[in-house]
Amino acid sequence: MSIVEEGPQRDSEDVTDARLAEQLARQAGELLVELRGRQADADPGELREQGDRESDEFLLRRLAAQRPHDAVLSEESTDDSGRLGSSRVWIIDPLDGTREFGAPGRTDWAVHVALWEAGRGITAAAVAQPARGVVHTGENAIRPAANARSRQHPRIVVSDTRPPPFADELAAAVGAELVPLGSAGAKAMAVLSGEADAYVHSGGQWEWDSAAPAGVVLAAGLHAGRIDGTPLRYNQPHPYLPGLLICLPELADPLLEAIAASTRTG
Repeated sequence: MSIVEEGPQRDSEDVTDARLAEQLARQAGELLVELRGRQADADPGELREQGDRESDEFLLRRLAAQRPHDAVLSEESTDDSGRLGSSRVWIIDPLDGTREFGAPGRTDWAVHVALWEAGRGITAAAVAQPARGVVHTGENAIRPAANARSRQHPRIVVSDTRPPPFADELAAAVGAELVPLGSAGAKAMAVLSGEADAYVHSGGQWEWDSAAPAGVVLAAGLHAGRIDGTPLRYNQPHPYLPGLLICLPELADPLLEAIAASTRTG
């Protein structure tokens, strides 16, 4: 986390928070696409580190210029308890899916930009999928036309490297198909786009993993919360926020019940 450096004051003609979130996610994504193309022959580990660093530096510079008095919580910056006294905190993941970014041909990585405001929660959110040329925002989010009732078996996206230990039991309980995918943002946007009906994650996550995706899908009328049924809360003293469920509203109760049953017997 960092408090962005002092810069020009924001005036009334400046972009809205929602528009700024979209711009930042899009431009950071363009930077990453250009870097990936330019460094196609680079060592994957070095490419990942460079992508994380350059995207983070870009986002911090822009926020310093556009929102000089706001705090920032970033995966790539040192946390500081000073953000807890701020009424506005930008929660960013400069490169969600670093592993996928370093793998040639993978498109399941993202950039997350969200704004949390005291007493209001997430008020602006954008998730860019740069390799797909798409930016999803809270303003343009639309509930998918496809839903669980149109499929014989609902599709549940899970981590392709760390699926929930109860994933198979959950799928059997609700008659679902498991679909492995990388990056939290990519999985959440698969639900938004109608490619999947739910995203379930039980392992360790942090506020920057879910803030922007949750902000976008909630704006579209989807369900987003923790797998124990409690709400997602941001700008907490410790930003660890494990256990995420994003799904169509009609699947929330059946999935939460099945998850609870699976974890009781697991």
